[in-house]
Amino acid sequence: MAGIVVIGAGMGAMAAAARLAVAGHRVTVYERAATYGGSVGRFERDGFVFDTGPGLLHLPAVYRDLFVKTGKEPLERCVEVGAVDPASRHVFADGADVLLPNASRAGVVTALDGALGAGAGERWADFLGRARDAWERSRRPLLEEPLWPDHQVLGRDPYPAVPRKRLLRGARLASTVAEIGAWELTDPRLAALLDGYALAYGLDPRGTPASAAVLPYLEQTFGSWYVRGGMRELARAVYERCVARKVRFVFDAEVTRIVEKDGAAVGVELADGTVAEADQVVAGVAPAALVESALWADGDVRPADAADPTAAAGRFTVLLALRGARPAGTAHRTVVHSPDGSAEAADIFGGRTAARPTVTVLRPDDPGTRPDDGHEAVTLTATVAPHGGRVDWSDGALRERYADVLVAAAGAAVPDLTARTLWREVRTPAETAEQTGAAGGRVPAPALAGAGGRLLRPANATRLRGLTLAGGWAHPGGGLAHAGMSGALAAGLIVEGADFRGSR
Repeated sequence: MAGIVVIGAGMGAMAAAARLAVAGHRVTVYERAATYGGSVGRFERDGFVFDTGPGLLHLPAVYRDLFVKTGKEPLERCVEVGAVDPASRHVFADGADVLLPNASRAGVVTALDGALGAGAGERWADFLGRARDAWERSRRPLLEEPLWPDHQVLGRDPYPAVPRKRLLRGARLASTVAEIGAWELTDPRLAALLDGYALAYGLDPRGTPASAAVLPYLEQTFGSWYVRGGMRELARAVYERCVARKVRFVFDAEVTRIVEKDGAAVGVELADGTVAEADQVVAGVAPAALVESALWADGDVRPADAADPTAAAGRFTVLLALRGARPAGTAHRTVVHSPDGSAEAADIFGGRTAARPTVTVLRPDDPGTRPDDGHEAVTLTATVAPHGGRVDWSDGALRERYADVLVAAAGAAVPDLTARTLWREVRTPAETAEQTGAAGGRVPAPALAGAGGRLLRPANATRLRGLTLAGGWAHPGGGLAHAGMSGALAAGLIVEGADFRGSR
């Protein structure tokens, strides 16, 4: 069978590598960093353990399928995966505070009615019903099939917006996340709840198509899940599955060029000048800078312009080592919403630092993340403008000032936070750029229908024969679940060729 080179050891690339190895291919992975996992990283100090990338898993079925298809041991025998309940706590600017149960539509309705007033739950439930319609219409082409040749049809938004009547000017439909919040949900706290889902994926609610309604639908339907020991354990399990299937890994090996011959990818060149030949190349990174040939033709979905501040945002993370036990009943995830979401989005996607960001607080009930039960590991995250341009996240003074901003906001969720802090570690888009090679430390968002196809990602198959794409910068976009699906699609295209019609 063919020798295949995979560039990068991110989750999508490793998912592809494991599937290709099971199909009988000889697979070698070259990774520029010293370890696997890409953005699914870990920081350890003094017995505290923190995830530096995603903190929760949605659609765990993606990784269950990967483990079923690549070996005898299922996912749950390799890692301990458990549902997070409640799924989240939300603290709003007016002081309203709500706990949302995991994967319970009725429970969410009851919780919202109790916290925000009668009728709030019903409006949210009606919205989720429309989001379900959008999910059913877009699920296969966006997640389970290679990008359609006629991808232009995905530029139409599948969300069935409610007509909004306007005096003398006819009805208008919500076309963005922000408009759904203002016109359909009507309550500013429900609007902030919806905006927060978009923002968490690095999307601007003001311009993100209404089809992003599928993001809260997915979470509230299929649940939020945590891997005991931290999400890095999921990356470890995928890596070990690759090794068990005879995938070879070479770390500290940066690929600087994809070798081309007669219109095909035939290998890669490393930073030390070494050339590794291959019959096929899978790029788990943005490949444009590595090739001479054109990867896309007129009419193809192209990568977003890295210079565009709306293309993708970055993440700012503060890791806090706290003295004192985690109180019983503490929510795993709390979202402290900005008092002015519109101003926040304008700052982030205008390339500035937001004065009052939305902050996510992660407090896992996991002994593996702390030295003992008298301490607690807490992670704060906020979506921010990428590194470079108007924001230099390598500026030490700026990093510390902005960390203070997140800590101040998180005080609404963690009493006495500052007094309990032993030490903190700050991670910014500057570190993301250095560790993953992503321009500006941007974190890719999932692909979405609507908006004329602006949020679609380049197809897994490219115009360069023998080069296939996997990972967050390719179809179907970013996020742990989407990366896993991208790996499945890339492997399917190589194994089955033009007859491949998608995952089953």
